[in-house]
Order: sequence, then C-alpha cells, then structure tokens
Amino acid sequence: MNNQVSMQIIARIHTDFTTKFGIPRQSGIVDSLQAYIVFEPEYRNMDALRGLEDFSHIWLIWQFSQAVRDTWSPMVRPPRLGGNAKMGVFATRSPFRPNAIGLSCVQLEQIEEHPTLGPIIHVRGADLMDGTPIFDIKPYLPLADCHPDALSGFAGSVQHHQLEVIFPDCWLAQVPTGKQQALKGVLAHDPRPSYHSDPNRVYALTFAGLEVKFTVCDNTLTVCEVSSL
Repeated sequence: MNNQVSMQIIARIHTDFTTKFGIPRQSGIVDSLQAYIVFEPEYRNMDALRGLEDFSHIWLIWQFSQAVRDTWSPMVRPPRLGGNAKMGVFATRSPFRPNAIGLSCVQLEQIEEHPTLGPIIHVRGADLMDGTPIFDIKPYLPLADCHPDALSGFAGSVQHHQLEVIFPDCWLAQVPTGKQQALKGVLAHDPRPSYHSDPNRVYALTFAGLEVKFTVCDNTLTVCEVSSL
C-alpha cells in the first residue's frame, strides 16, 4: 500500500508577519488583522470561486511551511501550558505533526478580480505567516461547523488574559493608521511564550515592515521603540 499522497499548493497568503513571533495563537483572535490570498497561476480562475462571495467566513487548509520535518513526536509541549507539560500531539494544534497541516477559519471581506493576478481573496483574522502555502479553501457552514456546547479539553483551563498596552504617541505615530488597531490587538494578546516573565527583557516583534520593541511587567505591555526594517 502506498502511504504517500501529493497535495498541490493552490495559493499563498500575504500577511503582516514575516516571522512566527507575534502571530496570534488561533485564527479570529485579532479580527482587525488584514491579509490577502493570491492563487498560483494554474488556479487563477474566477469560476472556481463562484458563489463564495455569499459566505461570511472560510476555512483555510495550509502548510506549516517552517515546521516541515522528516520525524515526529507523539508528545509535544503546548506553549500556553508553560512549555513543560506534555500533551499528545493530536490533542493540540502544534505545528510539529506527522503532516504539517494547519486549519484556520477567517472572515471573508471581499473577492477582487485583479487584472494580472486573477482572483484575490481579502480576509481578516488570519493566524498565518506571510507567504504560507494554502492547500485548499472551503466555506464555513454555521449549521455544521459551529458547536456551542463543545468541550475545549485542557485548552479551556488555560487563562486567556489580555494585557494592558501602553503605546506612547511618539511610537504609535510610526505605525500606519490602518495597521494601528491590529498591532495593538496582537500586543494585547501577549505574544510572549507563557513561561517568559522577566520584566526587564526587551522583546522585538516584526509587523508590517516595522520592528516593535516592548517590555511586559505584570499585566502591562509597554512599547519602547518602533523602527522601520
């Protein structure tokens, strides 16, 4: 029996994240984040998207392109559990899996027909790095995909707090107006690994062509510098 299957990259998503650090831990957490999807040349056909404009959300099936490896481990350490507790890989959304495939639900804003790039899908709330390969796109169906009474396992016991963000005007002015709300949302959801707690440590986040430096003390994040890359 052949256990190998091939999958075609149909598109790539373009976001404000050129590195993994700072990307929201789940899709939809920061819904002000904007991104767009450009299809590979052989899939630039508007007919393939006919009817999709009537849906508010879509599923993206994609590749953890920075986590592809030849080996896998049955146990992983979820960052939100402090980086020490182990869980079965199939009980987590860790990128380090037998098949490095991710699944994200994003808000569909519009479908643009570009004169040279063909159909472009504009979305909000994506948790993907810039250039991430997309394997498939499917409509989100509330009747089948939403389960309000579903249990969230160990993830439900993890505290999902938000930080107070202090963003001095002198640094906020360095951020394009249309990106400010999204950046504040990313920072408020604490991009640090949960086991980091040094109030003197300066972190650097790459976002929309900027390097944003910040510190965190208790539940307050303070931006201390913003510079162009």
